[in-house]
Amino acid sequence: MVTPHMHRSVIRTPDQRIRVFVSSTLRELAVERAAVKAAIERLRLAPVMFELGARPHPPRELYRSYLAQSDVFVGIYGASYGWVAPDEEVSGLEDEYNLAPATMPKLIYIKSTEQRDERLADLIARIQSDDTAAYLHFETADDLQDQVAGDLATLLAERFDESRIDGDAEESAASLVGRIPVPYTTTIGRDRDIEAVRNLLARGTDRVVSLIGPGGIGKSRLAIETAFACEDLFPDGVYFVLLEGVLEHGLLLPTIAYHLGIRDNGEAALEERIAHALAGRRVLVVLDNFEQIVDAAPVLVRLYTVAPTATFLVTSRIVLRIRGERVYEVPTLSTPPDNAPASLDRTTRSAAVALFVDRAQAIDPRFDVTGDNANDLADICRTLEGLPLAIELAAAKVRILTPAGIAQRLGQSLPLLTAAVRDLPERHRTMRATIDWSVSLLPDSQRDLLEDLGVFATRFTLDAVEALGHGRSWDGQTIDALAALVDGSLVKQFEMGGRRVFSLLAIVREYSIGRLKARGDAARVRVAHADYYRDLVQRIAPDLGGPGQADAVAHLGLELPNLRAAVRHLVYTNRLDDAGDFAWSLLIYWWISGFFAEVRLWMLELLEKQHEQPISQHTRAIAWFFALWGEMWQRPSEQVVAGLGECVRLFTESGDADAAAMALAARATARVQLSDPDADKAEAELREAVVRLREHGNHWAEAITEVSLGRLAWVRGSTADALAHFDRATSVAEAGGDLFTTSVAGNLRSRLNFQLGRFEAAEHEFLRTLLLSVRLHYEEGIAYGLEGVCAVAAAHGEAWRAAALAVSAGVIRRRIGIFDVEAFTVHTPYLDILRGRDPASVAAGEAAGAELTVAEAVLLALPESEHEAVAEALRGW
Repeated sequence: MVTPHMHRSVIRTPDQRIRVFVSSTLRELAVERAAVKAAIERLRLAPVMFELGARPHPPRELYRSYLAQSDVFVGIYGASYGWVAPDEEVSGLEDEYNLAPATMPKLIYIKSTEQRDERLADLIARIQSDDTAAYLHFETADDLQDQVAGDLATLLAERFDESRIDGDAEESAASLVGRIPVPYTTTIGRDRDIEAVRNLLARGTDRVVSLIGPGGIGKSRLAIETAFACEDLFPDGVYFVLLEGVLEHGLLLPTIAYHLGIRDNGEAALEERIAHALAGRRVLVVLDNFEQIVDAAPVLVRLYTVAPTATFLVTSRIVLRIRGERVYEVPTLSTPPDNAPASLDRTTRSAAVALFVDRAQAIDPRFDVTGDNANDLADICRTLEGLPLAIELAAAKVRILTPAGIAQRLGQSLPLLTAAVRDLPERHRTMRATIDWSVSLLPDSQRDLLEDLGVFATRFTLDAVEALGHGRSWDGQTIDALAALVDGSLVKQFEMGGRRVFSLLAIVREYSIGRLKARGDAARVRVAHADYYRDLVQRIAPDLGGPGQADAVAHLGLELPNLRAAVRHLVYTNRLDDAGDFAWSLLIYWWISGFFAEVRLWMLELLEKQHEQPISQHTRAIAWFFALWGEMWQRPSEQVVAGLGECVRLFTESGDADAAAMALAARATARVQLSDPDADKAEAELREAVVRLREHGNHWAEAITEVSLGRLAWVRGSTADALAHFDRATSVAEAGGDLFTTSVAGNLRSRLNFQLGRFEAAEHEFLRTLLLSVRLHYEEGIAYGLEGVCAVAAAHGEAWRAAALAVSAGVIRRRIGIFDVEAFTVHTPYLDILRGRDPASVAAGEAAGAELTVAEAVLLALPESEHEAVAEALRGW
């Protein structure tokens, strides 16, 4: 049966984006395709563009699948009708239009041209008589971009009105759907399981509900569908934490923090921040693929102990065996009983047969259960024991085999294959054998590619795959081989951040890396993987401190799983100096995104291995710098100060004066954290670091160190010096295009100006830094900006607005775990005064502020004249 969420309203939140299929001839209309893609992304929708279709004729079944996953059809037609492949009657261009469902909105754009292929002219004439399609002519790519954006906006507005009339209860789903992955295919046969797990979660007596079963049984899909079904139970949000690729126990907390939106700057223990972020909130945290770090399960007990309203839904192949755990054994799909054939009646089919038919119809829409194949389909599903992934792999073979051929080959191969892996539990053996069988049908080059893909973590791009191909058997065949693996359901593909990315299911990745190790190639492919991502980092890192900062951070965020894997490969293969350089080149990224805890873990592992493989002084300095960063804030001591002093010496002796100056600034910061700080010594070191960093052209570190000097001067009561340092920090950051440091310095400068009574200047910069934080998607900065505008509003006597902004900022603070005392708070004294003067307005504002979304709070803070300018950026919230 189809799960309920598949029939929801057409309006979706930004992360469950409406998908727009784009049809065109690839080479002739490359510029126009780019323009349409930009228009779609401008509206925060997802373009569906088969870029692998740079081949003359993309597989018909693949773009059929793309269409099935899309919501809107956009056709761009020029002069060319496109290539007609052998044994085909129409080109891919016309075929895509024919395959688009009648109910799908179609927007057709026809480029003005003096000549047009006759068959394309006939197609356009047919479209013009189709009352389900709208068409317009265009002259240039710029015109096209504006037309598409306007038409899509109008279409969405119309659909929004329809959804409101329909009364579908989707509008309150933003906190849930924004973080839960949306399945690209129908979920079949899980209604009872979803209801059962929902009932367990609704009782509220079990802190951890574990979905247990072998790989391929559908644990992740069940967790996703259950999360969708439990929106009403967890009004404060549902978070989906993918643990695939997280192999070190120490990475559990950093990964949870990342998905909760908590930035780890090292200033407080992550467990403490997470506990604070979850405290008092009814949230569900889904932890997918927990089995690889099951020894870290006691961490969940500590978290739910301090945050008793939070619940954890875990998927794992093995039981966690912790207090508060309720186990739900995920069953297989039902199969035809005994020796009965598959039912010809859709309403009485077993779930396993229904799944096979659904996936087969994605390849051949005419496929169904018939009197001729009913027995074979039943045999297939029984042989595969109702395992969903095994059934999907078998169904993918209908493009080359009949059901009888699939049943025969499974009957011959599976018993032999399962006998070869008797060290595994029964259903694990069946799943492994099915993958073996599916892979055995591939040509050698495709089989080799699948095994090589096992080195990637979670997801990967076509460029990355091609970089691994040099000298491999599939070199030069990447696009065709990868498309074939997608066709065979062994590789998944999807859009992420406007890019086409690919992934392997966890069990397929395990299979692939196991085969790679067995043939003795794992080390060589890991080297190629690490080299590709090391080169990628070297290309991107220079942008982190300048105008390309926002794009660089976003790009690295998409690659984070493979950055982790690359460091792991470098450390594992004893390329310790390369690992150190890799980590150091991304210092700004770790700082902006908050990943110091995991970098510390890698660097401690590196230091432990130095007895196996000697490391350079420079690498030792890097490793100790990252290892001491968190200690500096959380457990400051003279030993930490001395350790950072040793980093200064090692960097200096290795010839890296720039890094030595950064370590000097860190040592000065560590001095300030001591219970008996030497402020004079710290200030002298910070000033010296600024001079050195300026000399070496490290403007990012120079600006950050000026911020530290400003904070120190403020704490010491020298507001004029503090303001001067914040002015210089802002000037240096702005000149270098460093938006993040501009935001941090500007926020501090505006607070100080407010404290000095310069309300107008303060308000101007509060608004400016708030806009910067929205652009950077930096929630901590947004909280500070809202508090700043709150202070100005309170000073002007705007009780309701000030109270609403204060509470909204507080909600953000709690949600992302910012609980440390803010030394430079300026809004609370004025708000307290208003609370005494106008308690009713303050109380009403506080009640309203608790209900505001981030976007609504930002709009409340900004003058109306700024609303239009920030509207597009706020669509992502």
